[in-house]
Amino acid sequence: MTQSGSEDRHLDVVIPVYNEGRNIVLALDALRAEVRTPFRVLICYDFDEDDTLDAVRAYPADDLEIVLVKNPERGPHSAVRAGFAASRAPAVLVYMADDDYNAGIIDEMVARFRGGCDVVAASRFMPGGSMVGCPTHKWLITIVGTFALYHVARLGVHDSTNAFRLFSRRLLDTVELESDTGFTFSVELLAKAVRLGWRVDQVPARWFERSDKPSRFRIFAWIPAYLRWLLYALATAWLGRGQGTVRRRPVGLTTARPAPSQSEGTGAPSWH
Repeated sequence: MTQSGSEDRHLDVVIPVYNEGRNIVLALDALRAEVRTPFRVLICYDFDEDDTLDAVRAYPADDLEIVLVKNPERGPHSAVRAGFAASRAPAVLVYMADDDYNAGIIDEMVARFRGGCDVVAASRFMPGGSMVGCPTHKWLITIVGTFALYHVARLGVHDSTNAFRLFSRRLLDTVELESDTGFTFSVELLAKAVRLGWRVDQVPARWFERSDKPSRFRIFAWIPAYLRWLLYALATAWLGRGQGTVRRRPVGLTTARPAPSQSEGTGAPSWH
């Protein structure tokens, strides 16, 4: 895969990291090997001592453009928001740093986007998807939540809570992102796309519980934040809340930054 310049990238892959030095190389290798859509990678980190950074700097990027994006705050939610702010491509994908097995579905997600979808979810709970090794309490809460969001709140995808998701530039530039906790941005953007009447779709994905370090997913602490968007989706489905109630970004304000003047497009990581 040969990639010529930032302006030719059709996809920005946002990867929030927290000491992922042992995993990020495998994820980058998988992206390079399996994704044919022209893309660049935005590594979103909290602090300068994160061991992911040394691994990325040593990575033989060659034709792969990697941008390092420092999170102005702390935590996965603000890291992803920083990635959205640094993105410029028509489609933006949130991807996990320890995922070296799902890169093969990304081109299909992009194809669904090109077919008119503003959200394309990677679903663990549709035919062909899987969730392996998950602790019982986490599995049960996830299953109940996604069941309610699909069957009761009518969000249109079987896996509403997975952060692995593609969003259109149109959606990111239209809606105001209100959530501030965990990976709730994923449910919020899906719920707002549905309220706007925009198309959403899903493709099957795999998921494996990681064993190398504790998960940063704080399921009990984040339940109230997810509940907010469940109620929002219920109001869309059952109370007739329409697109006029979606909080929008001010006219002329976009999530994308202007093209930087530094080293993007060289194959070397650049700082933002």
